[in-house]
Amino acid sequence: MLFNSLEFLVFFPIVVAFYFLLPHRFRWVLLLIASYYFYMSWNYNYVILIFITTLVNYLCGIGIAKSKIKSLKVFYLTTGLVVSFGILFFYKYFNFFGESFNSLFDQFNVDYEVPAFKILLPVGISFFTFQTLSYTLDVYNGRQPVDYHFGKFALYVSFFPQLVAGPIERSTNLLPQFYKETYFKYENLRDGIVLMLWGFIKKVVIADRLSEYVNLVYNDLTQYQGIHYLIATLFFTVQIYCDFSGYSDIARGTAKIMGYDLMVNFRMPYLSKNIREFWQRWHISLSTWFRDYFYIAIGGSRVSKSRYYLNLFLTFLVSGLWHGANWTFVVWGALHGFYMVFAIWTKNLREKVNHYIGIDRYPGVLGVIQVLITCFLAIFAWIFFRANNLNDAIHVIQGMVNIGSIQDINLFKFPMDFTLSIVLIVLLFIIDILEDKLHFSRNILLRAPTIVKWSLLLIMMLAIFILGKWDEVDFLYFQF
Repeated sequence: MLFNSLEFLVFFPIVVAFYFLLPHRFRWVLLLIASYYFYMSWNYNYVILIFITTLVNYLCGIGIAKSKIKSLKVFYLTTGLVVSFGILFFYKYFNFFGESFNSLFDQFNVDYEVPAFKILLPVGISFFTFQTLSYTLDVYNGRQPVDYHFGKFALYVSFFPQLVAGPIERSTNLLPQFYKETYFKYENLRDGIVLMLWGFIKKVVIADRLSEYVNLVYNDLTQYQGIHYLIATLFFTVQIYCDFSGYSDIARGTAKIMGYDLMVNFRMPYLSKNIREFWQRWHISLSTWFRDYFYIAIGGSRVSKSRYYLNLFLTFLVSGLWHGANWTFVVWGALHGFYMVFAIWTKNLREKVNHYIGIDRYPGVLGVIQVLITCFLAIFAWIFFRANNLNDAIHVIQGMVNIGSIQDINLFKFPMDFTLSIVLIVLLFIIDILEDKLHFSRNILLRAPTIVKWSLLLIMMLAIFILGKWDEVDFLYFQF
């Protein structure tokens, strides 16, 4: 069931209505049933994977809490990790690594072929796996008390607003909220609707409109030239931001209406002044997950400088692989790892150069330059993220050398679509800047007269229904 579908627009109000009609002690049952139904609307067979992952980590958490012997705690932790990562590996990576090994065997004339399985990737498997594991790891490390209520723990794993594409919630934040009674509040309804509407604008008005051009070019590169590659890549840069942050906004909005607070997953990442800041603003729930459960576990920064660089690079490399079973994602992650290491390695030199040429005396100008450089690096990496394979990515990069004629950029069915896309992108970044600097939406909601607030909501709704692409296009991160 997609957020941008008629089915969800019927499903969600019904869930909310029954949620507030039921006594608090029964609400978790309703939400759990709704969450499983929400997931089963894609493929009911794979709901068993969520149940197995939930049950194993629930039992492992209890085993860790009750064990007095360190080796037993390690055993339960290892069991949870092996089962969860085992399911994730089989469904997402087995065929990928099998094909890679088969290619390697062919190169060395080895007469062996790794078998392939015809399996469909379960939607959101990376998200609910990481969310479940964060609980088990937190219980093991003493950051989270064990939860003995299986139903509410199962709800934490499967909570439908963020089940298939995050944010990847920590048990320390979301799980306790299921034990607190929530009440209908006008403020929650207002804030939730605004978040949902803004998310829908990002998704169906902007992202899905841009996807038409992006898919046209990237899925048939031989028919186009450099200017098309450039515009399609720039459009994809905006598309993936609007698509994914739009999902996060809708998820936060749906949860907010029912009284639950999900973490902010995006903070205007394209306004970042360096790659480190970019990852503090982009997919925050994932970047902090890798920081807390992978980067620190392999040593973090409390090691030698060379090992510190390696730890950073490996973290981004694995993060790239998390995104998908394709070497394009591995290269994308490696690029960001290289950006991070190179930035730290050259920090002192860059500061000296900035001081020597005097640019550091103009912090505003320096900040703009830093934002532009960071955007360029992120955009270049997006080529690998979007390309169907490495050969396509290289073809796009080579093609951009011969940029072609500016007259050939319009590939939309209607010329107005291209112009409208540019206008929407400009408006998006104006609003993002106002939000980042002046907390634009928050001030309107808190200070503006009621008629202004609801007029704004009406305008947003009209924009969605008039300008939106209602083709029920999947969110990009569903494939991860």
